[in-house]
Amino acid sequence: MLKITIFISLAVAALGKNLPDGFFNFDRNMGQGRIVGGNTASPGQFPYMASCRLTNNMHFCGGSLVNDRWVVSAAHCFGGRGPNDVIVVLGAQSRITGGTTYTLSQVIQHPQWNTQTIANDVAVLQTANPVTFTNLISPIDLGSVHVGGGVNGVVSGWGLTSHQGAPAAELQYLFTETITNEVCRTRLGGMGDLVWDHKICAGGILGSGTCQMDSGGPLAVGNTVVGIVSWGLECAGGTPDVYDRVSSHRAWIISQF
Repeated sequence: MLKITIFISLAVAALGKNLPDGFFNFDRNMGQGRIVGGNTASPGQFPYMASCRLTNNMHFCGGSLVNDRWVVSAAHCFGGRGPNDVIVVLGAQSRITGGTTYTLSQVIQHPQWNTQTIANDVAVLQTANPVTFTNLISPIDLGSVHVGGGVNGVVSGWGLTSHQGAPAAELQYLFTETITNEVCRTRLGGMGDLVWDHKICAGGILGSGTCQMDSGGPLAVGNTVVGIVSWGLECAGGTPDVYDRVSSHRAWIISQF
């Protein structure tokens, strides 16, 4: 995933760790990249998928539409960004054209979001007007049940297609499998301390995974979003991707509606 470019001291200053070169979370200008090793989605295949963009139409992060006014994404995408700085595009296949654009009335980061520990990496975005549902645009349910290891899911986004590569022109998706937090911590070595209980891990297969500009996007099981792309090491480098666990944040998310 993303080479670290901002928040260099991030997570690990407090923990006395050195970030690996491939650590991909905190380039808020790029967000998380395209899915590596995935497939191109069909129109309407992921009708809950949101593209968070600057007002110049540059995609920087993903998100999940959860009702007719709210999108769930990652807190690290929105440091210093308010509702006048961001638009949300729904129903898009292309990263650049198509879809329906919505302006925002609120951008709310989790009050316990911590840039030093990457804890509570969740944000909610309120659209200025109600979203019109179509065959290309419809919400996804918020996960309410703790998901353990060995569960099959799918992650989608417009992130980079390779480490330090270019973002995807068309929406990508990748089937993946969750792993337990204990296994995830072990596989991430010195970075395992940042896998809090409210995180969920998936993947870890060489050649496939999330990348820059996938941040904030959904890890879905059926029509339920169970994870929000948060951070990882080098894109598709064989280590697990880390998401925020939606069931852990569900009460806070709903309290904002």
